[in-house]
Amino acid sequence: MSVVLSTLAGVALDALLGESKGWHPLVAFGRMAERIEQRFNAAGRGWRSHGVTAWCLAVLPLTVLAWLLSLSSVGWAVEVLALYVALGLRSLGEHAWPVAQALRLGDLPLARERVGYMVSRNTAALDATGVARAGTESVLENGSDAVFAALFWFVVAGAPGVVLYRLSNTLDAMWGYRNARFERFGWAAAKIDDLLNYLPARLVALTYALLGRTALALRCWRTQAPQWDSPNAGPVMAAGAGALAVSLGGAAQYHGELHQRPTLGAGPAPQARDIERALNLVNGGVLLWLVLLVVWGLFYA
Repeated sequence: MSVVLSTLAGVALDALLGESKGWHPLVAFGRMAERIEQRFNAAGRGWRSHGVTAWCLAVLPLTVLAWLLSLSSVGWAVEVLALYVALGLRSLGEHAWPVAQALRLGDLPLARERVGYMVSRNTAALDATGVARAGTESVLENGSDAVFAALFWFVVAGAPGVVLYRLSNTLDAMWGYRNARFERFGWAAAKIDDLLNYLPARLVALTYALLGRTALALRCWRTQAPQWDSPNAGPVMAAGAGALAVSLGGAAQYHGELHQRPTLGAGPAPQARDIERALNLVNGGVLLWLVLLVVWGLFYA
């Protein structure tokens, strides 16, 4: 039952406090990762072996520290704090709701600005449909990465598990690009993140399907996910789009380059309300996972 109680406490803490507005451990970690990358990938000349070494130096010491602290007299508090820092459920809502609200009010410049905080694509020229599509996609994908996968690894391996996952996911966001600078050096960060997200992503896709248009979501997952360039985002976004009965994907501009992405889901283009529906899907999924976890804990207690 200790895992159940720790999970509930970590989720409650995130709901009450949200992301820290001041100093945040992940921000400090990001700065450290930048210095490590400058050392091992100067001018983009690092090889795969350098990327592996850099990943180990950035992630493993902090993971071991989390494991040692979890065994101490304050272990339960460490567990709860580790999950709280890793979770991004309230933060996801705080970023997505203003986008939907701006669209509802017809304030397209504000909607473009707010969705730009959520996605890495260029948002300056997006129309209302493009903003709604970007916001909906971000909620579905970040719900998997920043919420469900963190919960999964916490339940499986406690504080060291969620620390290992969250730091790995952060390095993938920083180093996992397919460009001249990171193609070789960021290979390890990208592959490790893919491995850690493989099972959670498919559980998330199933969760989205169960809470939405189930048959359509499962069909989109089966037929459309293999076409997506990410092995984990594909199932999540295809199932999420099907569950919401909207069409996602299509053309998007990243770092000045136009990318033609496959269509995911089926139905009309998303609107402001679909960003809110995607958030409800994530929140409902978290509630479902917590209920199942409590039932599992009571059974084994």
